[in-house]
Amino acid sequence: MIFLEGIRLRFSESDIDKLLKENLKIIYDTREQVNDHILSWFDTKKIPYKRQVINEGDYTAIITARADMGITRDLYFKVGVERKNSVDELAGNLAEKKDTRDDIRLERELIRAKMKGIKMFLIVEDPNGLNNIINGNYRSQYGSKAFVGKLTSLQDKYIQNTVFTSNLDTGYHIFRILYYSVRNFLIGGDIDKEMDVAEMLAIDVLNNS
Repeated sequence: MIFLEGIRLRFSESDIDKLLKENLKIIYDTREQVNDHILSWFDTKKIPYKRQVINEGDYTAIITARADMGITRDLYFKVGVERKNSVDELAGNLAEKKDTRDDIRLERELIRAKMKGIKMFLIVEDPNGLNNIINGNYRSQYGSKAFVGKLTSLQDKYIQNTVFTSNLDTGYHIFRILYYSVRNFLIGGDIDKEMDVAEMLAIDVLNNS
């Protein structure tokens, strides 16, 4: 996602609480697959969500337009959550062969996010994921020492936090990460109100399809 000129908006604490309660919406990427368990959790908690193109990460959040508070269009925030459905998937991503560029696809995505100032979080659906990585308990020829080294390097350079969790709790962790990140953006007043033209067109095509 390429952000254009940012704007500064200031809200009172009560306004922020109201916006988070009434106008927070989770966005999940069109390429995200097998996430019914996450959407079901959102449904049980009555958390609004929609499917939309996201260039960095699988999930993000917006504050929907609220004219009575001077918000004339949806507010977007520089935060993303990348989800891996298992340690196996993460190992596959990190062990993939490099293409004509110098970095694997996941790393390129994280690099783009950092260049755009987007805070990235990683969720891996395996509550014992770190121990499984260390002990080589996953389906891949990728060695555990290389796995630990590559993951730790990416965490140091690009990832705010990594959560290893049961898939039963993935929705909760996505929500809490995005909720408090958006809250901090609102408190700080640094909000990007615009998206690049290409992304707007992509969203229009998706919504009209």
